Amino acid sequence: MTQAHGIADLEPLARAREQKSWYWYDWANSAYTTTIGTVFFGPYFINLAENAVGGEGGKFDVGPFRLPPDSLFFWLITVSTILSALVLPPLGAYADGVANKKRLLATLAWTGSLFAALIFFATGDNWMLAAVGIVFGNLFFGAAGVVNDSILPLISEEEERDRVSSRGWAFGYLGGGLLLVLNLAVFLGHDALGLSEGLAARLCMLSAAAWWAGFTLIPFLRLRNHPPVDVEPVEGGALRRSFGQLAATLREMRSYPQALTFLLAYLFFNDGIQTVIASASVFGAEELGHSQTILIATILMVQFVAFGGALLFGRLAARQGAKRTILMGLVIWMVIVTVALFLPAGNVPLFLTMGAAIGVVLGGTQALARSYFSLLIPRGKEAEYFSFYHAMERGTSWFGTATFGVVLAVTDSYRPAIFALIAFFLIGGLLLTRVDTERGIRDAGNRVPSVV
Repeated sequence: MTQAHGIADLEPLARAREQKSWYWYDWANSAYTTTIGTVFFGPYFINLAENAVGGEGGKFDVGPFRLPPDSLFFWLITVSTILSALVLPPLGAYADGVANKKRLLATLAWTGSLFAALIFFATGDNWMLAAVGIVFGNLFFGAAGVVNDSILPLISEEEERDRVSSRGWAFGYLGGGLLLVLNLAVFLGHDALGLSEGLAARLCMLSAAAWWAGFTLIPFLRLRNHPPVDVEPVEGGALRRSFGQLAATLREMRSYPQALTFLLAYLFFNDGIQTVIASASVFGAEELGHSQTILIATILMVQFVAFGGALLFGRLAARQGAKRTILMGLVIWMVIVTVALFLPAGNVPLFLTMGAAIGVVLGGTQALARSYFSLLIPRGKEAEYFSFYHAMERGTSWFGTATFGVVLAVTDSYRPAIFALIAFFLIGGLLLTRVDTERGIRDAGNRVPSVV
């Protein structure tokens, strides 16, 4: 196809190259989530903390509270979450005014990977160094995620958004899964490799930090700069301009009610998703009696099934629209937590089947939520709106775990606790049905895709 002057339009090719480069950041950062966040850090940190208080029965005195080491770990994650919720919005406002977003993305990712690498040096009873590593690693992971998501609308047309987001998410699950396979092989075979269990865990976490940093080079080198548009004319230094831009955006957000309604829906259903993922291993071990080997195999299977699930949901969205596909995914999530209520203990095939079902909807719902939200936000404000997307997600991420914990305490069973999460998928789905997609896209000044 040619332009009016007879000169070939090379922009689609340039955009396709950028999209392929952008996928690599999902590949890079997923290693941090799977190897450090999901598998290795929690048990390793608790071991460090137990060493600091003289064994398993010891406790930390924190103000008027006496906290056991495993409880200290969850408070640490809570601090990290709250800190992210406070920092991300002004960062988003700053990022929208930056043309060289690939450099900002890489700087945040490399800083986060350096903090993550600190965990390698936390040995013996030095839990505080590990705490610094995970708190700031999580903070910069979230900050880089805001910038990365804000690049999606800059490198894809509205028609391409679901496909591009789904492929990026799928790529991330594949990369995180591959490194996790290698790391589990090292950890489980540490005796044959002449490594202590602690050193093997530290090397695995160090490899995730290096993976994150190394593969971030690809988007840093290959993405293009995109000049900012519609930035508020606020005077002062970078910090003052960021908060000025943030204040202006907060005032105008009422003009985008569809985006706000979706954001509220996302907070509910994503909290349900995150709580299911966080509690699945404990549910499998404590309620169903599965061994650590079965749990590790299930985690790996979910990673690779989620790769295919994200691609599948991207294809479904191209046919029936992202909103309908997300709603379909939420129905499947409700089926999953209902089946968990009746899942027989010790039945490995049924547990693996449930894990496979989680994998199918896990990547798909999250990838499409990202692309769907990108259509509802105005041009030039991508990073700010995605900062709210991430910050509010983190600021409310304790709702699901609190619900799970309360029901568990009342019933003394994990089955009703995990079933109670159906409320999050139901409320999120009902709110999503109230979003007028076409109106929201037009309000934001974006072009309505042929399928919505």
